[in-house]
Amino acid sequence: MSGEVTRGFRRRRAADPDAARLPPGQYRERGFPVLTAGPTPRIDLRDWRMDIDGLVDQPVSWSWDEIHTLPASTFDGDIHCVTKWSKLGVTFSGVSVDTLFAAAGLAPTASYALASCYGGYTTNLPLADLTGGRAWVVWDFNGQPLAPEHGGPARLLVPHLYFWKSAKWINRITLLDHDVRGFWEEAGYHDRGDPWLEQRYAGD
Repeated sequence: MSGEVTRGFRRRRAADPDAARLPPGQYRERGFPVLTAGPTPRIDLRDWRMDIDGLVDQPVSWSWDEIHTLPASTFDGDIHCVTKWSKLGVTFSGVSVDTLFAAAGLAPTASYALASCYGGYTTNLPLADLTGGRAWVVWDFNGQPLAPEHGGPARLLVPHLYFWKSAKWINRITLLDHDVRGFWEEAGYHDRGDPWLEQRYAGD
């Protein structure tokens, strides 16, 4: 009888051991889908800059070589896209946003940030979502340089929020004392984007 299945019955599907890591409405994606609002910019590393400005003690700018002299930091965990896929067990390496902010010095009135990118994309975040070891500027993915279609040479990584907040091709974070909505937020997406609360669209 081994190997036989009685008509009308089906073998029970094994439970996904990682199911608890998936936010509501998400499915596990083995690949790494490419979703972009516009064309992929081609950025010469000799011209690349990362700036911190706005409500800071001193605006700071790093070249590609300069930012690589900062203390390295790595994220190991999961990412979640608003289009309902999640990729589990990824590794990104770069520098913590805390390190960048420490170099600039944040003004007491700073409470929000606007991330800006090569190509014109923007996204907004409360300052609390970028500090305390919760966000990075990354340039390696799973031990390899981040591909241009995934935001290389460098992207913002805010893995506890939906992935549109992890802005590709980042080149600036501006500190503000008020919220200024970015590209997808102006188009009707949620202002914050917590995947565990299913904050996909305005009003969620």
